[in-house]
Amino acid sequence: MKILIANEAYEWFKEEMEVEPGDYIRFYARYGGSSPFHEGFSLGMNRELPHEIGVETELEGVHFYIEKADEWFFNGHNLHVSVDTAIGELKYEYKPATSV
Repeated sequence: MKILIANEAYEWFKEEMEVEPGDYIRFYARYGGSSPFHEGFSLGMNRELPHEIGVETELEGVHFYIEKADEWFFNGHNLHVSVDTAIGELKYEYKPATSV
């Protein structure tokens, strides 16, 4: 499993969340909503120091990660983070871990 952050998504994090080298952005399973795999759960994201990293991607010193305890949510899929240009917000896609 991997976290793939598109260039435009990284720029979104810099502009909207003012991330800097040394920051940690966590993707996690949150109660409420729905996802392609789990009704009643959706993807959440916030700035938070890790406890036990399961998956991590680093860009220019900014750490994007998923805790080990939240890996179940992704059902063996890679998380692709991009930007929906029509609304200027992050877009999440889940692709089989065999693809990049």
